[in-house]
Amino acid sequence: MSARHLQITFDCADPAGLAGFWAVALGYELEAPPPGFATWDEALAAWGVPPELHNSRSALVDPDGAGPRVFFQQVPEGKTAKNRVHLDLRAAPGLEGPQRMDALEKAAEELLALGASRVRRVEPGQEMSAGFLVMADPEGNEFCLD
Repeated sequence: MSARHLQITFDCADPAGLAGFWAVALGYELEAPPPGFATWDEALAAWGVPPELHNSRSALVDPDGAGPRVFFQQVPEGKTAKNRVHLDLRAAPGLEGPQRMDALEKAAEELLALGASRVRRVEPGQEMSAGFLVMADPEGNEFCLD
Protein backbone atom coordinates (compact mmCIF):
# COMPACT_ATOMS: atom_id res chain seq x y z
CA MET A 1 0.00 0.00 0.00
CA SER A 2 1.39 3.40 -0.93
CA ALA A 3 1.35 6.44 1.34
CA ARG A 4 -1.80 8.53 1.32
CA HIS A 5 -2.31 12.25 1.63
CA LEU A 6 -3.70 13.27 4.99
CA GLN A 7 -6.42 15.83 5.61
CA ILE A 8 -7.54 16.75 9.12
CA THR A 9 -11.24 17.62 9.32
CA PHE A 10 -13.03 19.58 12.04
CA ASP A 11 -16.81 19.50 12.43
CA CYS A 12 -17.80 22.94 13.70
CA ALA A 13 -20.41 25.70 13.89
CA ASP A 14 -18.30 28.51 12.38
CA PRO A 15 -15.84 27.24 9.74
CA ALA A 16 -14.37 30.67 8.94
CA GLY A 17 -13.89 31.56 12.60
CA LEU A 18 -12.33 28.24 13.55
CA ALA A 19 -10.13 28.27 10.43
CA GLY A 20 -8.86 31.71 11.47
CA PHE A 21 -7.91 30.39 14.91
CA TRP A 22 -6.12 27.31 13.58
CA ALA A 23 -4.35 29.30 10.83
CA VAL A 24 -2.55 31.28 13.53
CA ALA A 25 -2.07 28.27 15.83
CA LEU A 26 -0.49 26.17 13.06
CA GLY A 27 1.21 28.89 11.01
CA TYR A 28 -1.02 27.89 8.06
CA GLU A 29 -2.90 30.03 5.56
CA LEU A 30 -6.39 29.95 4.09
CA GLU A 31 -6.57 27.90 0.94
CA ALA A 32 -6.60 30.20 -2.09
CA PRO A 33 -9.75 30.41 -4.20
CA PRO A 34 -9.76 28.52 -7.50
CA PRO A 35 -8.02 30.10 -10.51
CA GLY A 36 -10.09 32.85 -12.09
CA PHE A 37 -11.57 34.06 -8.79
CA ALA A 38 -10.18 36.77 -6.53
CA THR A 39 -12.08 35.54 -3.44
CA TRP A 40 -14.03 32.52 -2.26
CA ASP A 41 -17.21 34.65 -2.04
CA GLU A 42 -16.78 35.47 -5.74
CA ALA A 43 -16.33 31.79 -6.63
CA LEU A 44 -19.26 30.64 -4.50
CA ALA A 45 -21.55 33.32 -5.98
CA ALA A 46 -20.51 32.28 -9.50
CA TRP A 47 -21.33 28.66 -8.65
CA GLY A 48 -24.79 29.66 -7.35
CA VAL A 49 -24.12 28.92 -3.69
CA PRO A 50 -26.55 30.99 -1.58
CA PRO A 51 -24.88 33.61 0.65
CA GLU A 52 -26.16 31.90 3.82
CA LEU A 53 -24.04 28.85 2.91
CA HIS A 54 -20.80 30.73 2.21
CA ASN A 55 -19.52 29.91 5.71
CA SER A 56 -20.33 26.21 5.52
CA ARG A 57 -16.77 25.18 4.58
CA SER A 58 -13.21 26.48 4.92
CA ALA A 59 -9.75 25.02 4.47
CA LEU A 60 -6.17 25.75 5.47
CA VAL A 61 -2.93 24.73 3.83
CA ASP A 62 0.68 24.63 4.96
CA PRO A 63 2.43 27.52 3.15
CA ASP A 64 5.48 25.25 2.71
CA GLY A 65 3.36 22.45 1.26
CA ALA A 66 4.68 19.91 3.78
CA GLY A 67 1.82 19.52 6.26
CA PRO A 68 -1.68 18.16 5.79
CA ARG A 69 -4.62 20.22 4.58
CA VAL A 70 -7.02 21.17 7.41
CA PHE A 71 -10.70 21.26 6.49
CA PHE A 72 -13.58 22.80 8.49
CA GLN A 73 -17.17 21.76 7.80
CA GLN A 74 -20.28 23.19 9.37
CA VAL A 75 -22.49 20.72 11.23
CA PRO A 76 -25.75 21.39 13.08
CA GLU A 77 -24.80 19.72 16.38
CA GLY A 78 -22.30 21.02 18.91
CA LYS A 79 -19.43 19.13 20.47
CA THR A 80 -20.74 16.82 23.21
CA ALA A 81 -17.79 14.77 24.52
CA LYS A 82 -14.01 14.64 24.78
CA ASN A 83 -12.13 14.22 21.52
CA ARG A 84 -10.92 10.68 20.86
CA VAL A 85 -8.19 12.09 18.58
CA HIS A 86 -6.48 15.42 19.18
CA LEU A 87 -3.64 17.53 17.85
CA ASP A 88 -0.38 18.05 19.72
CA LEU A 89 1.22 21.37 18.81
CA ARG A 90 4.96 20.97 19.35
CA ALA A 91 5.57 24.39 20.90
CA ALA A 92 8.75 23.56 22.88
CA PRO A 93 10.78 20.98 20.93
CA GLY A 94 14.09 20.15 22.59
CA LEU A 95 13.37 22.18 25.74
CA GLU A 96 13.15 20.68 29.22
CA GLY A 97 12.10 21.68 32.72
CA PRO A 98 11.27 25.32 33.45
CA GLN A 99 12.40 26.49 29.99
CA ARG A 100 9.97 24.05 28.37
CA MET A 101 7.05 25.08 30.55
CA ASP A 102 7.82 28.79 30.02
CA ALA A 103 7.77 28.26 26.23
CA LEU A 104 4.47 26.38 26.49
CA GLU A 105 2.95 29.13 28.63
CA LYS A 106 4.07 31.76 26.09
CA ALA A 107 2.40 29.80 23.28
CA ALA A 108 -0.71 29.38 25.44
CA GLU A 109 -0.99 33.13 26.04
CA GLU A 110 -0.98 33.78 22.27
CA LEU A 111 -3.74 31.20 21.73
CA LEU A 112 -5.79 32.39 24.72
CA ALA A 113 -5.86 35.85 23.10
CA LEU A 114 -7.39 34.23 20.00
CA GLY A 115 -10.19 32.54 21.95
CA ALA A 116 -8.63 29.30 23.18
CA SER A 117 -9.18 28.15 26.74
CA ARG A 118 -6.90 26.36 29.17
CA VAL A 119 -8.04 22.93 30.36
CA ARG A 120 -5.11 21.93 32.58
CA ARG A 121 -1.34 21.98 33.05
CA VAL A 122 0.66 18.78 33.46
CA GLU A 123 4.02 19.34 35.17
CA PRO A 124 7.26 17.64 34.09
CA GLY A 125 7.38 14.16 35.58
CA GLN A 126 3.59 13.85 35.87
CA GLU A 127 1.81 11.37 33.61
CA MET A 128 5.18 10.09 32.34
CA SER A 129 5.76 13.31 30.40
CA ALA A 130 8.14 16.21 30.03
CA GLY A 131 5.18 18.48 30.81
CA PHE A 132 2.41 19.83 28.58
CA LEU A 133 -0.66 22.05 28.53
CA VAL A 134 -4.13 20.83 27.59
CA MET A 135 -6.05 23.53 25.75
CA ALA A 136 -9.33 23.85 23.84
CA ASP A 137 -9.97 25.82 20.66
CA PRO A 138 -12.84 28.37 20.50
CA GLU A 139 -15.38 25.57 19.83
CA GLY A 140 -14.10 23.32 22.63
CA ASN A 141 -11.93 20.88 20.65
CA GLU A 142 -9.09 19.75 22.91
CA PHE A 143 -5.46 19.95 21.83
CA CYS A 144 -2.13 19.90 23.64
CA LEU A 145 0.79 22.28 23.67
CA ASP A 146 3.63 19.82 23.90
